[in-house]
Amino acid sequence: MKSIEVNGVRLHYLQEGSGQPVVLVHGNGESHELFEVEIAQLTEAGYEVYAPDSRGHGANEPVSEYHYADMADDIYEFIRALGLEKPFYYGHSDGGIIGLLLELRHPGTLGKMAISGTNLSPDGIEPGFVAEFTEINRKNPEPLITLMLTEPHIDPADLQSISIPVLCTVGEHDLILPEETERIVQNLPDVRKIVVPGADHGSYLDHNEKMGEFLLEFFAE
Repeated sequence: MKSIEVNGVRLHYLQEGSGQPVVLVHGNGESHELFEVEIAQLTEAGYEVYAPDSRGHGANEPVSEYHYADMADDIYEFIRALGLEKPFYYGHSDGGIIGLLLELRHPGTLGKMAISGTNLSPDGIEPGFVAEFTEINRKNPEPLITLMLTEPHIDPADLQSISIPVLCTVGEHDLILPEETERIVQNLPDVRKIVVPGADHGSYLDHNEKMGEFLLEFFAE
């Protein structure tokens, strides 16, 4: 893995393949290793993949506090520092939040964006899941759980300013409420939604070729 300093933190990242650049950003508590199958699919199809570990995740040094705006700026500066022109983007869960905020805060950075299992606020997550982790965090506070329980706060109307093509996928049995996904889809000007039958929050992308197939079709359009 390579590393680069951006926005006051050092990010480790995997770079593989050659061609149109694609940036992959994982979810809360995960690392670039989540995308092992997708990286192989994309590089074989002629894309150059950049898969960073988000701040405080994976090979990176832990941090004491997390905010999605900081993480979005990390990826923006990562793209700028590496000289990537209009890269395609895929973010799962927190990675989807980061992608939306990146394009809201730095319009025109990305060429296309795909997001999976993404919410605009903590209210968009299944209430039982939130209650469970609220209790866990009450007993033993963890910065990443605090992040998930308190952020993001994206105004659905703000999504109307994102003009690039977006693919929004969600599992049939996702942690993200159906009405939250619908809020995202209804406010993005150029969007396609896929509900994956029988899938949960990450089953169709973790060691599964399904998400890679969606990405290859979307990126080729």
